[in-house]
This record gives sequence, C-alpha cells and structure tokens, in this order.
Amino acid sequence: MDSQDTFAALSTPHGESALGVIRCSGPLCPDLVKGIFGRISPTPRRTYVADFTSKSGQFLDNVVYTFFEQDLSYTGDPMLEISCHGNPYILQHILEDLVTRGCRYALPGEFTQTAFLNGKMDLSQAEAVIDLIKARTNLSFKAASQQLQGSLSRRINKLVDDLLKIVAEIEAYIDFPEEDLPSEGETAPKQKISKLINEIDQLSETARTGIFLREGVKAIIIGVPNVGKSSLLNRLLGQSRAIVSDKPGTTRDYIEAAFFVDPYRITIVDTAGIHQTDDEIEKAGIDKTLEQIGLSDLILLTIDGSQSPTLLPENVSALLNSETTLVIHNKSDLTQNPELSNFLPEFLKAEVSALTGDGLDFLKQSIARLLGNPIISDQGDVVAVSARHHSALQKASTELETASQLLTQDEPAELVASHLRDSMTNLESIVGRIDNERVLDKLFATFCIGK
Repeated sequence: MDSQDTFAALSTPHGESALGVIRCSGPLCPDLVKGIFGRISPTPRRTYVADFTSKSGQFLDNVVYTFFEQDLSYTGDPMLEISCHGNPYILQHILEDLVTRGCRYALPGEFTQTAFLNGKMDLSQAEAVIDLIKARTNLSFKAASQQLQGSLSRRINKLVDDLLKIVAEIEAYIDFPEEDLPSEGETAPKQKISKLINEIDQLSETARTGIFLREGVKAIIIGVPNVGKSSLLNRLLGQSRAIVSDKPGTTRDYIEAAFFVDPYRITIVDTAGIHQTDDEIEKAGIDKTLEQIGLSDLILLTIDGSQSPTLLPENVSALLNSETTLVIHNKSDLTQNPELSNFLPEFLKAEVSALTGDGLDFLKQSIARLLGNPIISDQGDVVAVSARHHSALQKASTELETASQLLTQDEPAELVASHLRDSMTNLESIVGRIDNERVLDKLFATFCIGK
C-alpha cells in the first residue's frame, strides 16, 4: 500500500444490475473530477449528473458522481464515487479509463484498511464492516453494527484504562524503591488485577457466540438407518430437500442445507445411516458421516422413539458429548419405548414427529438452548468477540494471572509491571494499536475488493 496511490474498484456485486458503483480514493480524485467531468471545484458530498467520456473521447455513460474531500470521506483521503448503469461492459470500461488516468486497481479491503490507517476507525470497527456485509440474522446484524459504532472498542479501552491505573500504581514503587508494595487490604493492586481478569474472561467467553453469529452453526443429523433423519431435515427446512424412503441406505452422500433458529443461521447436514454394511458405496457414505461429525458444532443424534435404542459404534460414541449433542426422539406420534429414559441420560433431549411436525418448536428451542444465549452488556450491546479477539484476551488474562502470582510471592515490582504491560499490549492489539503490517495485510485480505 502506498498513501500516494489513487486506487479504484467496483463496490457493487459483479453481474448485471440496475446500478453499479465505482469508488476511487487518493490524491488524484480532484484531478479526476476536473479531467472527466470538467468541474474544477465540485461541492463536496453533493451529487452531480454528467456524461462520462473516456480519455480517448468515447462516451461511456451518463452517471451520477459525488466527491468527498480529505478527512471527511470514508477512507480519510479524497474520494470519488461514480454511479452508472450496472452493465459489466460499462463498468469495466470506466475502470479501465480510470487506470489510464493514473489510478490502479484496489486490493481486497483496501478502502477500509486505508480508513483504519488514517484513524477513521479502529481495527475492531474495521472488522465489523465485513461482519455487517455478511450478517444473515437480526442479532448478527445488530452485533456487527454496534461493533462498528464502537461497542467493543469502548469495552477494551475501559479495560486498558483500568490496567493503566494499576501499572501506574505499581511503577510508583519502582520510582520510589524505599517504599514497599502495599499489602493486600490497603490499596490492594492484586484485587484490582483479579477484577480485571474476571472482566476479560467474561468478554472472552463470548467468542463461541461470536463465531456462530459470523460464520453460522454447522449441525449434523446422525443415527442408524430408518429413524427419520431425512424426514426430520425436510421438516426443519419446511421443504422436501432429501429423499425419504423406507429402504435402508437411501442417503449415501451427505446433503447440506440451511435454516434459522433465532438468532443463529444453521447449516445442517443429513448423513448416511450408521450401520454395518458390505456395500462399498454405503461404507464411503458412513466414513463421510464420521468426518462431518468432527467438523460440526452441533450433533443431532436422531433415534426412533418407538423402538429400543440401538448402540452406536465406539468410534461414533467417542465423538459425542453433552455440550454439543442433542438427542432427538423422533416418531413421537407412535407409542414411545420406555427404555429410552435410560439412554444417554446426561444428554439434552427433545421429542418430535417428523411426520406431523409436533414438537418442532420445542426442538428448535432445545437447539437454541444447547448453542447458548448471546451475552448482552449492561448498556444493551451485543458482545460477540471474534477468534482473533479471543486469542488476544486469553493472552492478556494469562499475563495478568502471572502478575498476580508475582505480587503474592513479593517479587520485584519491575517484573510485575512488565507482565501488566504485556497484558495491555494484547488488549490494545484488539483495537489496532499495533505496528504489524503482516497482521493487517492478512486481516484485510479477507475483505471483498471495493470495500
């Protein structure tokens, strides 16, 4: 990235559409307005209608353009936005003409990365931009929009401020070595550190929800043949997505589809029934089932509620646990087998009839219960940190734990302060107070071009 470059990109999806938007950012933007549209001093943030004529004199389209001055644009640099007809031919020729006038094609996420580098937003807010674009549920949209408005930044900055006060207190005894560190019960820095650890850990615990909101939940339906797995999938989706048959082994490859259980988008996989077979194709399907179990966030173990439960193979049972597995008693419209009460008693259970739909609402409630409720702050913010944030928070917490132990052992104040500062560095990395170009390049490479 070069701050003196002017870069351009299509900011609307590729393909035909009513409108397409091209954005340019960089010092050449005022000259572009003058050279293309003949307007020397455009009023910033005001739209103009004009013909776009290429440098070679070819009329390309009648467009609407807006100029944004430095410091008051999305990127913080001068910007030009051009809205034209969404014909790929027109859009490509406008982009090519901009390149002949000195622009270059933008890199993925370069507009938002420039905004971050120019101090228009911190790193957690920049990450929220892509979350907002990809949000598929009301809560994921709310979490992304609040993070974009600084909800996570405020939490992190408060933690850093509190930590700074402890560091200042500890370092006071480095500057005045004749004084002893205060014992617990006086100013009690150890108690303050303990409080910070608790707050950081609470924030870190929202990572699971954050990942679910950003990436969705991957669920898998497993069970022996003919327990109604495909019927259950169709019922959850509200449509016939999987073939239903009384003949065992109908599902030989896994089928993937999506449905919603507020507040999560769930991608669900219907798999081959788990059983002993000599059929090579069925064996391959069962192997894929085992593979998918290991990749899933949620396992829906489906059994026929009217029959005695069938023991699963050990390699399957070993992958099940009460935190991620829901046991579904299907065929609740039939007389239920009393032996079911002793089958996996520690697991959450739900009864449903895939045939009639009875119990479907309770099943969805049980799924939501197993996934957990999002944590809402006292201010009503949806807090859902990402995997990157989670890693930084864990490192910050570990450094604080070490500092607390050193205090207990009456170790030198310099050593305690060093760990406190390392904790602060990890917290500050969340909002981007870091100087690591490779980290930033990797993060913004996940953005779409034009954003």
